[in-house]
Amino acid sequence: MAGSTVSGIGSNIDTQAIVKSLVDAEKVPKQTQINTASQKATTTLSSIGKIQAALDAFRGALDSMTKDSSFTGLTGSSSDEKVATMTASNTASNGSFRLIVDQLAQASKLSSKNFSGGTSTVVNATDKPTTLTITQSGKGYDVNIPAGATLQQVRDSINTQFGTSGLSANIQTDSNGSRLILTSTTMGTGSDLKLSGNSGLDLGSTVVDEPKDALYSIDGVASVSKTNSIEGALSGVNIKLVSVSTVKTGDTSNPPAKNATLITVSTNNTALKSGVKGFLDSYNALVTAMNAETKVTTNLDGSTTGATLTGDSTMRSLQAAIRNEFNALSGTGQFKSLAQFGVVTNSSTGLLTIDDKKWDAAVKTNAADINSMFTGPSGMLARMKSATDDYAKSTTGILATRSTSLSDTLKDLTKQQSSLDERMDLLTKSLSDKYNAMDTLVAQLRQQSTSVMTTLNALNNPKTNS
Repeated sequence: MAGSTVSGIGSNIDTQAIVKSLVDAEKVPKQTQINTASQKATTTLSSIGKIQAALDAFRGALDSMTKDSSFTGLTGSSSDEKVATMTASNTASNGSFRLIVDQLAQASKLSSKNFSGGTSTVVNATDKPTTLTITQSGKGYDVNIPAGATLQQVRDSINTQFGTSGLSANIQTDSNGSRLILTSTTMGTGSDLKLSGNSGLDLGSTVVDEPKDALYSIDGVASVSKTNSIEGALSGVNIKLVSVSTVKTGDTSNPPAKNATLITVSTNNTALKSGVKGFLDSYNALVTAMNAETKVTTNLDGSTTGATLTGDSTMRSLQAAIRNEFNALSGTGQFKSLAQFGVVTNSSTGLLTIDDKKWDAAVKTNAADINSMFTGPSGMLARMKSATDDYAKSTTGILATRSTSLSDTLKDLTKQQSSLDERMDLLTKSLSDKYNAMDTLVAQLRQQSTSVMTTLNALNNPKTNS
């Protein structure tokens, strides 16, 4: 065995190589099994995770589209956004309305007396705490003012304790000193702020603003609002009042006539197409993710290689579930499928695209049908959400259950690996001990053989007489 490493000193046999070969013969089959199973479980778990993420994103997009007005194509506009702005939800209807704003809603605002020492002025110079009571809409809020408290500390205490109760405190400072400014975050008549207590901060206070309701009219119908955000006056329309309407130029009547702001709700086919395109993009993102994990690749030599989840029954059923809901007819209009609006499915990838010419022709007469196709309890959005529920549940869903099972498999394989390593270490030690004992025995036998041969050689050597 020229060139080999000899570990058996007594036997001149490479016992280490023999031990390694015997251990490998025992270990390799099981090690190969563990490695193969680990690699498969790891790659499958990764692929399932990617599908879970894509499905969660798709379902999140469905929720968002359910809440907004993507499929009504309705848009709201204001002829003068300096007077009012507006938005239209999916419950709005086409129409135009004349809005006149006579008065904006206003919050109650009070100012304390001036403190020439500024924000660091001590407002409680006594050795005992005092109380400032702020009354808003008949409800009192007591602010404890410790001995030695400054104006700044009073402001901070009010905001910390009652900032979420509709009160806001600030300090206004000029060359004459500082004033505590209290504002109600609740607007409208009846939300007056009043000060009392034994702190002395109520003395000399003045009213900066009286609370007021918003006064406006829509198509000549006078209305009142406690805030400048008008919801419900027009179905599905939210109006935000910004300023009072301007007086018509040259009008001499008393009171003078004001310019009306035109609030308009109309169908915008560009917005409608954008909403449908958003759905298609979300759908295609999920399909693309599934395709990546299930595709079959043709190699240069003509052979094929499957992806991690190629042929996976879960993926087939998930793909079938969403495609079935997409292809199902729905809605209350004449058109009941997106194919009628020019949405085309790629036969090889399953991705969706829009035929612009067919779309433009269809929306001219049937734009209203799209909303009923997508929305409502039996609309496509609700059906697709329901069809994917069993796959997407966070702990008990099909994908989550598979992920848990794969994780458990990897944990078990880790235990198997540890057990195998421990068993092989014991086998290595056992075989090494045996071969070392053999080597020692061979060395002893060789030593005895050498001694015997030496004796025999001496006996056989004839003596010569001198």
